[in-house]
Amino acid sequence: MIDPVSVPASLMSDALASAVGAPEHKNAPVAHPLSGRIMLQIRSNSADAVLGQLDQGRSGLVLSGRGAVKKAAGLRYQGYAGTILVDPAVYEGAYASEDAPFPEVDSDTLAFGDPLGQAVFDQTAARASAVLTPTGYIRAEDSGALKAAVNAVLALDDPRLVLTVPIDVMWLSDETLPQLIRWLSKVPNPKAVILGGQKDPLGRFKQAVPNLCTLMREVPSAGLLRTDLAAFGAMAQGADFTAFGASSSLRHTVPPDEPAERSPFNAKSPHVLFPELMRFFLGSTIASKFAAKPAPVCQCAACGGRPLDAYPDRTNPRTGMASAHNVAVLMEWQRTLSAIEPGPAQALWWKQRCQEALARYDLVNAAIDQPRAFKPDAQLTRWADLDLDG
Repeated sequence: MIDPVSVPASLMSDALASAVGAPEHKNAPVAHPLSGRIMLQIRSNSADAVLGQLDQGRSGLVLSGRGAVKKAAGLRYQGYAGTILVDPAVYEGAYASEDAPFPEVDSDTLAFGDPLGQAVFDQTAARASAVLTPTGYIRAEDSGALKAAVNAVLALDDPRLVLTVPIDVMWLSDETLPQLIRWLSKVPNPKAVILGGQKDPLGRFKQAVPNLCTLMREVPSAGLLRTDLAAFGAMAQGADFTAFGASSSLRHTVPPDEPAERSPFNAKSPHVLFPELMRFFLGSTIASKFAAKPAPVCQCAACGGRPLDAYPDRTNPRTGMASAHNVAVLMEWQRTLSAIEPGPAQALWWKQRCQEALARYDLVNAAIDQPRAFKPDAQLTRWADLDLDG
């Protein structure tokens, strides 16, 4: 954090505006460097392992949580010129409210009662590509908190801001989706939606995926951060930008007062993307299932012919190699998607890709004589079944 300890509280807003060069004009068109990018969301201590696989022209980094500001500043100092965002991830520890849509949660931060102003100061000083607002977790149907966050960004009128919208996935229900679209559409700035819920929020109810697509199509400059397959599905359906989580905890968020539900084996084995099945599995799971049969060989830029069962545990350098594999595959998918005309052609490509992945589960399981060895998740099925005419 950049410590403004010498700035009197009464002068904080003016000092922030001066320090970061806030624009003087009002209601200017919002131009931002995120459009068209599928970025990688990652903890700051893991960034170095994947930098070599990132396509700087099409992707970028979203650094999350503690140490993110310092890491962003360090990468800039080292000469990294790609897109960098800093996600304060306040929603991990606090709820938004009508009175405090941007709650103070870090006792080490001297925000002088202005967490949003402090976020602008810190992220701009670290030379982030844009400023993500430090929004708390917005409970389902908490319209007061949503409106307060929207109004605060409108009042600041700063085109560098990206309104972070960490919402419970139930905001995508048929009943509340129209309100969400209406309020987010009031903000000319980019909007970064983050979905909350245990495990796979988009697998929670049938309308979650189609309603997410509606949200991305109808809200100008809307994007989706901290997500999984939906980074590509949402982009194909009109999202302005997205970010794929490098680890399972960064592919969704959970309410601040709920522990994340995860496998007890997660800490012992890295997650490995099985490209043909379009799903992450523990490296130990892949190794055990292919114990009696040759594992598929991966030809991605990071593997170059290495079998997928090469990552059974977190011993170095295998964990870093698994991460590099995951990112290299995602970058291949992104390059393919970006080569297709935006609109119906991209949507059809993603739907067909998901359908082909679903069909491969039976083939892979038959090849290893284990009928239910690998199972698709609910979200993949919903992307494959998405009505493109709806």
